[in-house]
Amino acid sequence: MKLITSIVPHDKGEKLTRAAMESGCRGGTVLMGRGLARSNLAAVLGLGESTKDVILMIVDEGAKDAVFNSILKATRKERHLFGEMFVTDVCSFMRSGSDIRTENDGTKAEKTMYEMISVIVNKGYADDVMAAARSAGAGGGTVLSARGTARENDERFFGMHIVPEKEMLIMIVPSDKKESVMAAIQNLKCLKEPGMGIAYSSGVENFSPLGR
Repeated sequence: MKLITSIVPHDKGEKLTRAAMESGCRGGTVLMGRGLARSNLAAVLGLGESTKDVILMIVDEGAKDAVFNSILKATRKERHLFGEMFVTDVCSFMRSGSDIRTENDGTKAEKTMYEMISVIVNKGYADDVMAAARSAGAGGGTVLSARGTARENDERFFGMHIVPEKEMLIMIVPSDKKESVMAAIQNLKCLKEPGMGIAYSSGVENFSPLGR
């Protein structure tokens, strides 16, 4: 199984899912995200931020190329740098009513040209992480709103668990910049305390910008 992720302007997600389903995809999930500026100067000036649709589609490996190419064709007439699309491996997959399907056979992953770096932090810190990542060679990123999951010993308020709001920052960076970007994130003061956030990376296949 493969996970195809597309990031496009808000309200354009349906266009991509329709094209994908015509090529063998069974469906997808559209999340709302927030695109961040590609430079620190633009961020300071309040320029470059935009609302994004993040589309997640899991497809069989045999259908990956057909779905990928169908989306490229559907967005060919959109503006320059309309969005981006990339593919990552799905190591385990479970459909309701069935067993977990594990894809990882223990073989070494092939080296890829791009890496997806995902950072999950408490709400309000994603912009600080993005600024540090830019200083290490990253471009822009996309922020998704999220929340943590409560544990038995978490603080309670009127009998309800207080679950901190989270932000998930997704960045696609060239593989040769991954280590420097991860190091810049690790050195942030806001991430020095335990429980403040996590970051992880995974290889990206078939990365492509969308649009002209």
